Amino acid sequence: MRIQIFVGCFVGSLFMMGCQSTANKTTKEQNKPNIIYIYADDMGFGEVGTNGQEKIKTPNLDKMAAEGMVFSQHYTSSPVCAPARCGLMTGLHTGHAYIRGNKPVLPASFTDDIENGQQPLPEGTVTIGKMLQDAGYVTGAIGKWGLGMTGNSGAPNKQGFDYFYGYLDQRQAHNYYPTHLWENAQWDTLANPYIFVHAPTSRGSKGNAMAMEHFAKSNLAYGDEGFFEAYKGEEYAVDKMTEKATQFIRGHKDQPFFLYLPYTIPHVSLQVPDAALEPYLGSFDEEPYLGQQGYAPHEFPKSAYAAMISYLDQEVGKILQLLKAEGLDENTLVIFTSDNGPTFNGGVDAAYFNSTAGLRGLKMDVYEGGIRMPMIARWPGKVPANSKTDHVSAQYDVMATLADLTGTDAPNTDGISFLPALMGNINKQKHHEFLYFEYPEKGGQLGIRMGKWKGVKTGLKKAPRAEWELYDLEKDVNETNDIAGYHEDIIKQLDAIAKREHKTPNFKQWGFMEQVLESRTSEE
Repeated sequence: MRIQIFVGCFVGSLFMMGCQSTANKTTKEQNKPNIIYIYADDMGFGEVGTNGQEKIKTPNLDKMAAEGMVFSQHYTSSPVCAPARCGLMTGLHTGHAYIRGNKPVLPASFTDDIENGQQPLPEGTVTIGKMLQDAGYVTGAIGKWGLGMTGNSGAPNKQGFDYFYGYLDQRQAHNYYPTHLWENAQWDTLANPYIFVHAPTSRGSKGNAMAMEHFAKSNLAYGDEGFFEAYKGEEYAVDKMTEKATQFIRGHKDQPFFLYLPYTIPHVSLQVPDAALEPYLGSFDEEPYLGQQGYAPHEFPKSAYAAMISYLDQEVGKILQLLKAEGLDENTLVIFTSDNGPTFNGGVDAAYFNSTAGLRGLKMDVYEGGIRMPMIARWPGKVPANSKTDHVSAQYDVMATLADLTGTDAPNTDGISFLPALMGNINKQKHHEFLYFEYPEKGGQLGIRMGKWKGVKTGLKKAPRAEWELYDLEKDVNETNDIAGYHEDIIKQLDAIAKREHKTPNFKQWGFMEQVLESRTSEE
């Protein structure tokens, strides 16, 4: 009897210990903060109200800034889509990253029949998604991926994401009314006709077969009834993204989750629902954009661009409101930023909207306007409200930051956790010796931010011996006064950094820095 009682007590104790252990594990997991990272596409530093925007309304982002922290010196990893995303996901700057430019998998096409995507991340890559999966998070990516397709090594489900919905191929993302989006590896049909957004805009103009097929029935040209309506559909891709994001958040509210939300706004084409366009009509002096710079035409291009950014702002507001409604608000870190500076084509007038807040350069430039990003972080009770930091950070810091936040081990990256700055503990914040930007497109460019100094080289493919431009960002944030001739010591430091940080890329088309470094060595 005593043995039975003893055994019973022993088993009961084990059961209670097991229950307690499970409970502790559950409590520990529930105490981990949820993370939502919202990534705009081609949104400039000056396109949010908190950074001085006056013509475009962003009330939700402005409120998010008032309730959180604004980073005034936050940088992307690259001034164009795919390498920016690679740097974010892997924590590597573009002297080390696997993907350094927008390299399509051939044959490349905008058609449904040929959708091959961009150069995929290789098997074995450790992404933020994989790191957080290992830390006990359920992970989702909803929006534009651009780092591989279903069927190859870069598919998001193979790169650390339990769930994906959106565009896999960046070319498909030029159209906001696609015939389909992808849900994991499955084609999700949308109620839209096929729209070729790079079609010719007048009778007799030359275009590829898909362009001519798109207009075969109507042969529309500017002035014809229905010309602009030809680029509208029934289901707006951004609405589908928010719908799926809402489902993901509600479906995983009882466990720690990481949601990567790379919306496609405001990347052209200029396409936005009529209801969103209405508030801006008549606000600007504008003429129809007929597609002459590529991408879909629009009757009211300035209104459309402003409406797209306000639409994104609206979607961010929906996400924040959902967190409150589900009781997740105080346990969720939300970060909003963009992948690179504003575009120069597709009917967008960045100068009119002061989209870079006066910073020099646009998308595809390593000047500040191409790489300095809006960045807002909100976490009630943790991130100081209505605060601002001048801490110099980059998106390749995000992996180290989230590892620090979640108490997990990060792979060896080029990043430094900015968690202390985020929490208002700037005295405990480590600082970068430099930020490094190597960009093989638009002639080959190099940029290095080192304290207050910014070194820039352009046109390096044709002129590998090109000299440094040097700017003092404390006195000249718009990079107008090149003072390289007065600071030989700083130039030598920039040369040393470039020599040390460049790793030969995996693809020859990105290998311009080899000639640059050889030319500097021969001069020495």
